[in-house]
Amino acid sequence: MGKTYDSLTPSLIEWIGEQRVFFISTAPLAADGHVNCSPKGGDCLRILSEHEVAYLDLTGSGVETIAHVQENKRIVVMFCAFEGPPKIVRIHGEGEVLLPDHADFAQLRPLFPANAGTRSIIRIRANRISDSCGFTVPFMDFVKPRDTLDRWAEKKSAAELAEYRSLKNRESIDGIPGYPVG
Repeated sequence: MGKTYDSLTPSLIEWIGEQRVFFISTAPLAADGHVNCSPKGGDCLRILSEHEVAYLDLTGSGVETIAHVQENKRIVVMFCAFEGPPKIVRIHGEGEVLLPDHADFAQLRPLFPANAGTRSIIRIRANRISDSCGFTVPFMDFVKPRDTLDRWAEKKSAAELAEYRSLKNRESIDGIPGYPVG
């Protein structure tokens, strides 16, 4: 049923491009730390090469992905087909947090739509690409994207976003350093 791939093939790239949601999972090194799984939607993922993807990380109430990736680099991206034939694709790899002051951030930022809430870009170098059946994933109808986070961020000044990140994104729920403050 499942298959592993040496790279992101043209058919996988096309299929990934059709998905409207994906999930990011990370975990801290500590055995008693909290595993995190975050849903992502909108036009925020880019295939950079047959072994590399990146997504636009937006300001949110937590900072688990940034904290975990900075601590240990482990990350997995999962896509599920909610329409069409059943399929799940996972990209396991090593993540890198590109903050706005990182040289590669300036190179990659134009690949994504403008977004006032942009916090970082997470770049992932794949070390395992696989698919599986997805036979139990339900069919779901896409209605429309949510713009709640976009509208929230657009109402904030740069200083207000920085203050919010200082309050909410300084560290993970397990106390691991997150978004740098100051």
